[in-house]
Amino acid sequence: MPENSSCSGASSCSKESCEGCPSNTKGKASGIAKEPMNAASNIKKVIGVVSGKGGVGKSFVTASLASAMSKAGYKVGIMDADITGPSIPKMFGVHGQVYGTEEGMVPMETEDGMKVMSINLLLDDEEAPVIWRGPVIAGVVKQFWNETVWGDVDYLFVDMPPGTGDVPLTVFQSLPVDGIVIVTSPQELVQMIVKKAYNMANMMNIPVLGVVENFSYLKCPDCGKEIKLFGDSNIDAVADELGLPVFGKLPLDPEYAKKADSGEFEDLENPYLDTAVAELKKLNA
Repeated sequence: MPENSSCSGASSCSKESCEGCPSNTKGKASGIAKEPMNAASNIKKVIGVVSGKGGVGKSFVTASLASAMSKAGYKVGIMDADITGPSIPKMFGVHGQVYGTEEGMVPMETEDGMKVMSINLLLDDEEAPVIWRGPVIAGVVKQFWNETVWGDVDYLFVDMPPGTGDVPLTVFQSLPVDGIVIVTSPQELVQMIVKKAYNMANMMNIPVLGVVENFSYLKCPDCGKEIKLFGDSNIDAVADELGLPVFGKLPLDPEYAKKADSGEFEDLENPYLDTAVAELKKLNA
């Protein structure tokens, strides 16, 4: 008899796998002890940035929110929890390797002083693939939390891999997440994508702060007309159904991609996320 007969995969469940399954009522986030923060760290708010699928610009939104909050005068850190597809260090032009002390690993900093921890900053070759199984990856994410000397941080943004797999589950269960921001795009399957992320957060008792739509349109450089490359937006209807605010609709801008590729992301101004910044500020009011 499987450990948790209510699970959709009950026929293959074991005691070990069920312990971390959101379908297991014994494993709800409220009943799981959080991982202790590093003793040399003082993090006030933890914000997860998630998406139901890949390719929607989740890391771009993470970097944009972090940069905006830093420019607003807050102390900011970014945990790149996308272990197999890290991109945060390159976007900010951060390269090299972190070093360790008796207190833990010391994250690297961007030019504006944001602290960054990523698997790329632990590898000898940042282009080397990370071919690890889920439990190992989950363990690294925990180390990024309790073995990293974050110091004083007002907002720690956690850039998670797409989907609802091991890493989001580990973050939700192990870190004191104050809320998540869901990133999506205008395609018709947006409703299913947003609801997957929303439902997982609800199952883990994590507040959903709002939704950001990326790739909303491309503005013609000649006439200024908005060209909807991926079709009409559905995000307002979905957000209204779920009772969530829309934090912003971001255009597809070649200049943004250029700055990210060249490691100059901090030079960007992103007024499309002003609503998100205003709401995030309220968390530390």
